[in-house]
Amino acid sequence: MQAKIEQKNKAIELRAQGLSYREILEQIPVAKSSLSLWLKSVGLSKKQQQRLTDKKSAGMKRGWEACHNKRVLASENVKNVAEKEISQLTKRELLLVGISLYWGEGHKEKESRPGSGVKFSNSDPKMIKIFLKWLLEIVQEKKEDIYLEIYIHENYKNRLNQIVDYWSNCTGFPIDNFTKIYFKKNKINTKRKNVGDNYYGLLRVGVKGSSILQRKIEGWINGIYKHSGVV
Repeated sequence: MQAKIEQKNKAIELRAQGLSYREILEQIPVAKSSLSLWLKSVGLSKKQQQRLTDKKSAGMKRGWEACHNKRVLASENVKNVAEKEISQLTKRELLLVGISLYWGEGHKEKESRPGSGVKFSNSDPKMIKIFLKWLLEIVQEKKEDIYLEIYIHENYKNRLNQIVDYWSNCTGFPIDNFTKIYFKKNKINTKRKNVGDNYYGLLRVGVKGSSILQRKIEGWINGIYKHSGVV
């Protein structure tokens, strides 16, 4: 009995110092229900209450960060396994990849405007690199027939040189090739993540005199659809 009284008095003393239940239980090994009963009448100063609130918030933050890191690691593991499932692409596979990219992101010829050329626009540098490889190595277009246009929001004019350097390094085309810059005036979607220093606008890849290639791509797309087994 005396031991219990001493534990209770010690618990009250520690609580009066502003310690949390967890901290007290580390020093006094009793049931949490007993501790709650002993300390229900022990008040805390605002400073002590704030300390416990801050400590709880810090603990929640550590827990969130641990869960976040665990999810990131699991996500990276999935990506790494999936990446290894793709081996070196054959020319035919790369042909189909390029056609599919253009199907999704390329300019389509309209019946009201026949004779339009190949134009492919995107902000993803990986996609741009693959499409250029497709044009040069698979379709075998001449590099001098390829032109590049940059589209950026006008409030990023101060980063124009940096943006041009970025796309030049990405594509392997010299800076002199980027003569056509178009400035967008519409409001930027604030939900986008490629803003600030991560913003490099959109690059359009075009091919001079490519109306015939445009029609070939349309035929290839129809061929993929026809032989894909869909109804």
